[in-house]
Amino acid sequence: MRGFEADGDSAVAILDDEERLVVARIVADVALLLGAEAFGLDHPSESAASIMDVDDPFLHLRGLEESIREPSDPAILRLLPNAAPADREVAEEFRRLTDGELRDTKIRRLRAIWEQLSRDTDEWVVRSDEALATAAALTDVRLVLASRLGLVTDDDADRLHQEIDLAAHALETDDDEVLPIDHERVWLGMLYQALTWLQESLVEYVAEG
Repeated sequence: MRGFEADGDSAVAILDDEERLVVARIVADVALLLGAEAFGLDHPSESAASIMDVDDPFLHLRGLEESIREPSDPAILRLLPNAAPADREVAEEFRRLTDGELRDTKIRRLRAIWEQLSRDTDEWVVRSDEALATAAALTDVRLVLASRLGLVTDDDADRLHQEIDLAAHALETDDDEVLPIDHERVWLGMLYQALTWLQESLVEYVAEG
């Protein structure tokens, strides 16, 4: 994987087939969480359809299948936060007026990423005029992952980094069956780190533009 770098009037990152599949799948899953129809059902790209057909248990994030109407889901609350937490009536009215448009905007941004990653190339090309929208969509994906990982404070993030380092060391020394490692959490944590790094490189591209 290579972060975004300027290439003409676009930013280009390099992802191999597996990396593209993983990112495309989590993007599609977050869109489902927001109420979108499954990406790929009407997409002409054969490679795009294959992304949705892969059945890998690591790609089914815990909790993503929960109803979008469940207000206690912290991931949805991060994506669609209450405008007035202290005033339920105001919050509900604001949500009634803005929820649909906000969901549509977020889904549209996620679909754009999914379509970019569905092309049969290792280059993830983002036009300069799409860079901020792409960065915003990556924020939404990271918010969902952070919610599932229980990341609220900097200390939470530091502990996650330590867990990932421990897991990497355990795998290198064949101690992964002895040490207490939550492999799914570590895998999601590594995905969170990779998306954070990609987003930072894209934001840096925007800043330098």
